[in-house]
Amino acid sequence: MNGIIDIGAVNLAFGYVLLIIPLAVIIWLKIPIVTETVVSIVRMTIQLLFVGFYLQVIFDLNNPWLNAARVLIMIIVADVSIARGAGVRISHFAVPLFVSLLAGMILPLLFFVGPIMLVPNLMDAQYIIPIGGMILGNCLRADIIGLSTFYNSIQGREKAYLATLAQGARFSEAARPFSRDAVRAALAPTVATMATIGLVALPGMMTGVILGGADPMTAIKYQIAIMIAIFTGTSITVYLAIGLTARIGFNSYGMLDRGIFRKNGRGHRR
Repeated sequence: MNGIIDIGAVNLAFGYVLLIIPLAVIIWLKIPIVTETVVSIVRMTIQLLFVGFYLQVIFDLNNPWLNAARVLIMIIVADVSIARGAGVRISHFAVPLFVSLLAGMILPLLFFVGPIMLVPNLMDAQYIIPIGGMILGNCLRADIIGLSTFYNSIQGREKAYLATLAQGARFSEAARPFSRDAVRAALAPTVATMATIGLVALPGMMTGVILGGADPMTAIKYQIAIMIAIFTGTSITVYLAIGLTARIGFNSYGMLDRGIFRKNGRGHRR
């Protein structure tokens, strides 16, 4: 297999010519997103160039402490994004969300680069940052779905939930159907992806490994390992996120604290 072919700056700039087609469609159909689309394209370019330069420095230094700091920053940013996406206050859930993300990311990540890949340096930037990012990105999406489903379901079916408590059920017993539905909703996209992976489209890691010059069987092994890591990470993160935030989101009588929701957040209903 050949190594990856670098794209020259001029060639990449020429690639922007393709954008004439979607922009022409948008303008022809008079869809009012021309400015938004152009701004998004510019932002994408600047952000990715910045990340590219930044990661180049990180990779060149390859300092374990710097790599660990980078992973922690990724988790903190994801922490805030989850709270915002789920419509809950970060001031209430920052710690439990951080703990759940840390556990859901670190365990499968270390398992991936350790016993599976046998990387000599577990904190090697070449492995922990891209693989950790893939696990964390999926944990983020699953956490938003899980938390939104859990708290919105309890709000929507509050009478049934309170009736269960009134009949003598403990909080864990009354909340179990909601947490079960939330975990199932959060894991469903990953389960569906695993069931169809490779049949509909080649997944990202497999594509990247092949473009990097590896043979398809090596790429397949990487993809299987990362899917296992992602599924494990999302299940840990969602389960812990619901369990740990519930200790704050409910009072000692099992009543939902409506102060956990952001005003105008997606999880706030009256």
